[in-house]
Amino acid sequence: MAPRAHPREAAGLAGRGLPLLALLALGACSGAGGWTPHDLGGAVITPSIPKPDFTLTDTQGRPFDFRARTHGKVALLYFGYTHCPDVCPLQMSHIAAALHRLGSEIADEVVVVFVTVDSVRDTPARLREWLDAFDSSFVGLTGGLARVNAIQTGTHILAASRAEPDGHGGYTMGHSAIVLAFTRDDSAHVAFPSQVTPDGWTTDIERLVAVGPPPASMRPGAGKGE
Repeated sequence: MAPRAHPREAAGLAGRGLPLLALLALGACSGAGGWTPHDLGGAVITPSIPKPDFTLTDTQGRPFDFRARTHGKVALLYFGYTHCPDVCPLQMSHIAAALHRLGSEIADEVVVVFVTVDSVRDTPARLREWLDAFDSSFVGLTGGLARVNAIQTGTHILAASRAEPDGHGGYTMGHSAIVLAFTRDDSAHVAFPSQVTPDGWTTDIERLVAVGPPPASMRPGAGKGE
């Protein structure tokens, strides 16, 4: 059975002028050094999104400074929760499959960060066990929903929301299904929807790792006196 599309996938990026599916149709955005994000499987983000500067708690109870700890790497940032019935395990499994195919030389240049939007149920132990089922290198972070939503809206991702509990006390979380890919210039030029296959991730991660910083004209704040 094909995976169900996430109900908020089409509106995963907020405040960028166009929803995600419209961004998928944008034209080429190319530069020197082979940097052509339009060739990747995700949506080109124009203008690019600066890497957020936040610190949350990892699964060992230690502070994790996202901007500092991922500097110089390709950082894949995703907001989800472990009880998610569809897109969260889909995204993590596809990324993990791609990294396993690519081998350690490339995988070591990538940091996958999963921020839970359901810290009530996603205890550090639960989050670590869930991520380990995909790849033990994946970073799991927790924080209060208000703090996490502030980070999401700061990167133009729609805030998460909790649905009404069912008769058994269970509930789902409405959240964006995209992965923001931050390159070595500490900017996200591409957002990946859940439809990207392991083959697609394999090709795109290899390209993201291979390219150097995009030209200055594509960086955040370009044309604003930088």
